[in-house]
Amino acid sequence: MGDRIPKSHIRNFSIIAHIDHGKSTLADRIIQECGAVSDRQMSSQVMDTMDIEKERGITIKAQSVRLNYKAEDGEEYILNLIDTPGHVDFSYEVSRSLASSEGALLIIDASQGVEAQTIANVYIALDNDLELIPVVNKIDLPSAEPYRVLNEVEEAIGLDCTDHSLVSAKTGEGVKELLETIVRRVPAPSGDENAPTKALIYDSWFDNYLGALALVRVYEGKITKGQKIQIMNTKEEHQVLGLMYPHPISPIKSDEVSTGEIGIVITGLKSVDGLQVGDTITDAKNPTAEPISGFESAKPFVFAGIYPIETDKFEDLRDALNKLKLNDSAISFEPESSLALGSGFRVGFLGMLHMEVVKERLEREFNLELIATAPTVVYEVEKTDGKRVTIQNPSELPPTQNIAKIFEPYVKATILTPNEYLGNLLKLLNDRRGLQVKMDYINENRVLLEYDIPMNEIVTDFYDRLKSVTKGYASFDYEPIGFREGKLVKLDIRVAGEVVDALSIIVPEEKARSKGLAFVNS
Repeated sequence: MGDRIPKSHIRNFSIIAHIDHGKSTLADRIIQECGAVSDRQMSSQVMDTMDIEKERGITIKAQSVRLNYKAEDGEEYILNLIDTPGHVDFSYEVSRSLASSEGALLIIDASQGVEAQTIANVYIALDNDLELIPVVNKIDLPSAEPYRVLNEVEEAIGLDCTDHSLVSAKTGEGVKELLETIVRRVPAPSGDENAPTKALIYDSWFDNYLGALALVRVYEGKITKGQKIQIMNTKEEHQVLGLMYPHPISPIKSDEVSTGEIGIVITGLKSVDGLQVGDTITDAKNPTAEPISGFESAKPFVFAGIYPIETDKFEDLRDALNKLKLNDSAISFEPESSLALGSGFRVGFLGMLHMEVVKERLEREFNLELIATAPTVVYEVEKTDGKRVTIQNPSELPPTQNIAKIFEPYVKATILTPNEYLGNLLKLLNDRRGLQVKMDYINENRVLLEYDIPMNEIVTDFYDRLKSVTKGYASFDYEPIGFREGKLVKLDIRVAGEVVDALSIIVPEEKARSKGLAFVNS
């Protein structure tokens, strides 16, 4: 390892952006510029480790990498780069990555400009008090308008873009200058090196050889090989079997991870359940007084039944879900059975893309043929006896005479659209029971809409409809805002005179007939 680089020369930064604005490509270019990966070893999207990420061109798991960089001032710096997902379903990954950083690169496409997810991620970054560096990417495109885009950032977000970076991740133009900007503008980490160990778990996954691994950011003190650590939420104690610094090709072994650094902790645990993301690691003998605040575990928002087409594959599906949960703690599942579909599982997901990705991984990695029921959301029911129960499955709904009120989850939707599609979009939002909160023109061509919409209205085909009424130009983001009372009923579908419970859905009373007809005719 050589001499340890002082804390003042460490820079922890994240990359945030809307989906498909060139985040992973820029991360690749930064890695190459720092010489961490030789040209021979370089593959496109080197930080995206799943095949499905590379095929779809999206980032699902937040990855980290430690880079050594010799700046123009002749000093050696450590750049800890944290690549984050850009899709709305994975915003919990964004929030924990940002909490481990002091700065963030805000990537904006030079031709597309500000999008809904850009705004959402900026607010998460500002909540964490990060130094934001606006970076306009894809300046090599013929349609690039970097200064119009920077003006949009100032208008829509209120971020001063005087000190900005213009880059092309594809050609490498401007990347060297961007690295100098990172060294100059991102603050060095703070924290007392002599205090008791205090580290945040911001990712965890399972390795077939090493067991459960925790990716941590050390805030105070240090973690050393052989140390007895305590996980503060669960109060469990473990021995540190080994430590590594993250690297895109092969991690670098180390005997300690100090204040301000990121590292991988090897505990040898058999599952990631004991290493919950957002938990605090401290020293077992000399614990820190307070855990790191502001984290909560990922909550599933969308539920669907997943059944094997071949009924004898039920146990294979159980094994596959258990293996997938080793790496994706956001999945929850419990067995359920249906007269029509046999035995399967009720699975909870973060959102629609998460559901698609999980189903595709189950089919591809475990060779299963699956059928998924219509996705539903969680409801709360106040019964006539005053008790409040949570309903994940329409079949759990109490009899009508026992229901006093039904509450459904709402989301705050942020939509950016060219104003020529505004009429179509407002009609779609009204059809989906949306309540307008605000409508702002951020320039003469683009409108920012904020709506409160029942989550049930967006889990099926809302995104597809949004893209079709705006010819693909609108962008959309949402965040949950709690439960509100609704006039809802259970819609049962009969097949050959028998109610098929797996096909039951909860719908607004006034839409029950039209939804039932649409369902039967589809």
